[in-house]
Amino acid sequence: MTIPGPQATRFTARTEPAGHCFDVAPGETLLAAALRQTVGLPYGCRNGTCGSCAARLLAGQVTYPSGKTEGLAGKPAGSCLTCQAVPLSDIVLQVAEVKGIARLEVRILPCRVARKEPLCHDVVRLLLKLPDGQRLQFLAGQYLEFILRDGRRRAFSIANAPHDDAFIELHVRRVPQGRFTGWIFEELQEKSILRIQAPLGTFTLREESDRPLLLIGGGTGFAPLKGMIEHAFHVGIERPMHLYRGVRSRPDLYLPELPRDWVRAHANLRYTPVLSQPDPDWSGRTGLVHAAVAADYPDLSGFDVYLSGPPPMVEAGRRAFAAAGLPPEHLFSDAFEYGADAPDKPLD
Repeated sequence: MTIPGPQATRFTARTEPAGHCFDVAPGETLLAAALRQTVGLPYGCRNGTCGSCAARLLAGQVTYPSGKTEGLAGKPAGSCLTCQAVPLSDIVLQVAEVKGIARLEVRILPCRVARKEPLCHDVVRLLLKLPDGQRLQFLAGQYLEFILRDGRRRAFSIANAPHDDAFIELHVRRVPQGRFTGWIFEELQEKSILRIQAPLGTFTLREESDRPLLLIGGGTGFAPLKGMIEHAFHVGIERPMHLYRGVRSRPDLYLPELPRDWVRAHANLRYTPVLSQPDPDWSGRTGLVHAAVAADYPDLSGFDVYLSGPPPMVEAGRRAFAAAGLPPEHLFSDAFEYGADAPDKPLD
C-alpha cells in the first residue's frame, strides 16, 4: 500500500540480523516495499491493528500518515508497525524474517463454492474450488481475503494443509451484526463464484525450530492451527505438540472428534478443550484458555507458542505467557479483527 505524503525521497531499509536491504519508494510503507522485493517481513492484518508486523527500529525515523497505530499497544519502546510506517530516512529494523513467505506469489483468483456445510450452530465450513488446473501455493496458517464488489475485503484463515489442496477450506463463524458473514449463512449458495486474494499473512509454522509446540485457538482460531497440525503430521515433525481450544460451551466445539482422532494416531500430540461457560455435565477444563495453558506450563521459556483467536484472548495470552518466561520472538499470533465494514480487517 502506498500512502501519499510530503516526502519525495527514496530510502533504503535494512533488516537485522538477516542483513537484507530493500528500497522504499516515496510514500510507501515498509511492509509494502519489503513484499514487493520478496523480503519476508512478518505481518497479519495490514491495517495497523494486530501488531504482528511490529519490528524494532534500530536506526532512522518513520511517520504514520494513516494514523493507524493501535498495534503498537503493549509493544516494546522503539517498535514500529511496518504495515503503516513510512520512512523519513534510511532505516534499520531488527526483525525475525519469515522463511518461505517471499517465494510465494500473492494472486487474485476466482473460486467456486464447492460445498457449504454447517459445523455447529454458528460456524459453517466452505470448500472453495479454483479453476481447473489451478492450485494455490501457501504455507500452513496463512489466510485469504474475499474481494467484495465494492472493493472491501474480508479475511479468513485457511484451515487445510498445503499438501491437501484440492479445495481451500474455511471455517466461517457468524458474527453478530456482521453483514458479510450474515450473507454467507443466509444467501451464499453452492456453485457461487467469488474472488479471492491469497496467500496472505505470516502466521505460519516455524519448521526449523526444535522447541515443543503449544497451539492455542479461540473459536474459529482453530482453523489455522488445524492446517499447521495437519502439515506437521504430513512432513513428519515429531516435536511434542499440545493443542488447546477455548470456547464458551460444548456446542461451540465444532469438529469435536478431529483432535481426538489426531491424538489416537500421533503420540506427540496432546489435546485440551477449555470451556469458559461449561455445560452442567462438563467434566473437563474450565475457565479461560490462556489461564489453563499458564497453569499447565508455568515455565514457557523453552516453547514455541501459536495463539489464534479474538483480540482480547490473544492480548491476555501475550501478557500471561510473557509472565511465564516466553521470549517474545517465540510467540506467534493471529488476532482476529471483527470489522463489519472496514476493509482489510481480519476477520469478519
